[in-house]
Amino acid sequence: MDKKIVFGRSLKDIFYASAPFLFVLIAGVIALKFIDPAPPKRIVISTGDSEGDYNSYAKQYREILKEDGIDLIPRPSTGSAENLARLSDTKSDIDVGFVQDGLGDAEKSPELSSLGSLYYEPIWIFYRDKAELRRLTQFMGKKIALGREGGGTHALATQLLKAAGVTEQNTHFLSIASENAAAELRNGNIDAAIFLTTAEDPLIIGLMKEKNIKLMSMDQAEAITRQVPYLHHLVLPHGVMDLQAGIPDRDIDLVSPTATLLVKDDMHPALVYLLLKAASQVHNSPGIFEKKNEFPMDKAFQFPLRSEAETFYKSGVPFWQRYLPFWIATLLDRFLLLLLPALAILFPMIKLVPKIYSWRIRSRIYKRYGELKFLETQILPNSGIDAHADYMKKLDAIEDRVNQLKVPLVYSDHIYALRQNIEFVRGRISKKQGLPS
Repeated sequence: MDKKIVFGRSLKDIFYASAPFLFVLIAGVIALKFIDPAPPKRIVISTGDSEGDYNSYAKQYREILKEDGIDLIPRPSTGSAENLARLSDTKSDIDVGFVQDGLGDAEKSPELSSLGSLYYEPIWIFYRDKAELRRLTQFMGKKIALGREGGGTHALATQLLKAAGVTEQNTHFLSIASENAAAELRNGNIDAAIFLTTAEDPLIIGLMKEKNIKLMSMDQAEAITRQVPYLHHLVLPHGVMDLQAGIPDRDIDLVSPTATLLVKDDMHPALVYLLLKAASQVHNSPGIFEKKNEFPMDKAFQFPLRSEAETFYKSGVPFWQRYLPFWIATLLDRFLLLLLPALAILFPMIKLVPKIYSWRIRSRIYKRYGELKFLETQILPNSGIDAHADYMKKLDAIEDRVNQLKVPLVYSDHIYALRQNIEFVRGRISKKQGLPS
């Protein structure tokens, strides 16, 4: 028997026996493309002013994500309010944005979730007055710059002042940008200006060095944070801005929201982990208000914390991403997503493959047995020479087909047994005709 033919036939039998298993596996791989598609290679982030903190941090994120083959595309904006509007717009291509606490809510934008708090953005209230002002009610009737209309500073400042009874009806609110507000305050054209930025902002450092301008210390800072949960009570220590000059000249009580990252719910989970990893590298350093590794933190107020963020803050990035390149780790995660539920289907099918294979081999042998049995039932005891010759011809044809059977060696005993049975029938035919076999 030609070993190559037998080997080839065995491979064919194995293929047919494995066909159902292979079909399910291929169907699962195709389904995976739609159930859990590969993450896109680009993320669009809404930042802020081209010279602001949001844009600066986005550039740092971009360099980190580039190492994993992801292109982070910054889109400058007027600030938090516009970032939130872009994210809430279903037609917008923005995937993620910097938004300060206190803006928006989950009821109005249910498609958004938070990746946690990134850093403090204190509220700085600078003013010109001979007296020391320590309460928001003392600004009633004055000219106050609140930041650009539609910006996050304007929204939060308006909300904070109105909580203290300072409104547009009893006070002159001015909607002007930060740089212009600082200039107007220096020139004495306005009484106060409110800013929302980090302590490292050159604008803040410059105003603190002005002799005729004071930074308000809120004696009700703690009470304010109890009334407004997303605000935090911070203390700017005496001399922290300039030890030699003693700036500030005393501890200053401030209130502050935190900057957060908001993402759309349809963002791929793998990209969420990459953003969180980048945020950890950028924001974990200590600052004037922040302790080392304090940020990012799992705090979310207006919007729920994304499930991947909850996992990240508890146990870090997924196992594969700790030790493997991003795209390999992602591929393994997707494969496991397919494999685990598929095992319940594939494992029984794998056990069936040897049985199906054996059945295919045996079926060819049993087919010859069936032909032999049928021929045996046709043999009549009183048939003539012509019938004897016909029986023998048919029997020889069966034997010839048996000899052409290509089966693995392990099934050779079945072939030999079948040949013995053919000889047995041949003997019966000859005996019934009274002829030698």
